[in-house]
Amino acid sequence: MEINRALLDQVIELSVRAGEAILEIYNSDRDFNTETKADDSPVTDADKAAHIVLYDALSEIDQNTPILSEEGNMPDFDTRSSWKRYWIIDPLDGTKEFIKRNGEFTVNVALIENGVPILGVVHVPVLAITYAGSSDLGALKIDASGEKPIEPRTAPVNGQDPVKVVASRSHGSEAVEKCVNKLEKHFGSAERKSMGSSLKLCLVAEGEADIYPRLAPTSEWDTAAAQAVVEAAGGIVLDDDLKELRYNTKADILNPHFYVIGDRDFNWAKLLS
Repeated sequence: MEINRALLDQVIELSVRAGEAILEIYNSDRDFNTETKADDSPVTDADKAAHIVLYDALSEIDQNTPILSEEGNMPDFDTRSSWKRYWIIDPLDGTKEFIKRNGEFTVNVALIENGVPILGVVHVPVLAITYAGSSDLGALKIDASGEKPIEPRTAPVNGQDPVKVVASRSHGSEAVEKCVNKLEKHFGSAERKSMGSSLKLCLVAEGEADIYPRLAPTSEWDTAAAQAVVEAAGGIVLDDDLKELRYNTKADILNPHFYVIGDRDFNWAKLLS
């Protein structure tokens, strides 16, 4: 299947529809059902509703490509390791934020080829904002004002501008504090923003943050779509060995710790290694 604007538009449209299914539950007067999965993470009626929308639509769009969903069945690695190309979806990324009703949750859809996220869409239902991108088309942001291309910002010059760091709202850690302190020492000052879900990666993609250090557990469906957007915009996502983050390389789907970086030309290695 060719990666073109028509395909990207289809994925944007189905992500918006999944967001509408989420909002129908989010905005209702009734309490939504919440369960706890085997890994102690929560799942709600909205996660399941969005999964159905995405899975059914992707199965129609691309009948020959496997789909891996957080809310679907997990094939064993012998099966997954044979996949050269597959869709990976998180129907509702930021379920904890959904439960808190703070609006910081997203719909994530990505296409992976040979371990690389080559297309991604991150839709923010409450804000009616969509981030999208592919390796061939670049990255864009769609909101009420229309569509515009996005790109990361240049890393600040020492002392002239604070380095902008985005961090998790739900998963703080001592390691992140040490990282931020190191960045602050180098750049002279640091401006920090906390946020939930894959929105953090998108802030780097659109130049609202310079770096997102993620030094706590995540799964591949949490990051794939937003990584595609970041890299389509011109940024990069590096693992804790400062190598590009890759997918479907091992039996479990946990990511290593990683850094989302906007300015690829800045020597981040001397600060992060």
